[in-house]
Amino acid sequence: MTTAVAVAPPSPPIKGSPMSTNETGGRLNVPGTPIFDGQTSRRGLRLNKMLMSFRSAENRERFSADEAAYCAEFQLAPEQTQAVLDRDWTAMIDLGGSIFYVYKLAMMDGRSMQYLGGVFTGMTEEEFLAELRAGGRRG
Repeated sequence: MTTAVAVAPPSPPIKGSPMSTNETGGRLNVPGTPIFDGQTSRRGLRLNKMLMSFRSAENRERFSADEAAYCAEFQLAPEQTQAVLDRDWTAMIDLGGSIFYVYKLAMMDGRSMQYLGGVFTGMTEEEFLAELRAGGRRG
């Protein structure tokens, strides 16, 4: 005997709310904040799979030996490959990268999460750390 369980689909943003606009097709819109939703996840699937592969020391070594070839193995879109090769952290996020996986690459380069926080907020790592120590940004 099989039992069916009904699962409600996720609720879309409320039409006309400040976070949902006609221009975004009803998707969340928080100025200055990338939204990682299902659409973004699909766009970044191959990029995130590649970045997730860095859990393995062997894969980190293979990537370091030939970054472009490793990106090609995962069939990244050309702009995703370029973002990885250029270490364009913002572009990786914009192209569907999850911060949790993008950070794996940053760690391989000896970068901290605070460094990335600075990149994403237009600050240096030191300025970002000072903001954190002061209790975060106001306003």
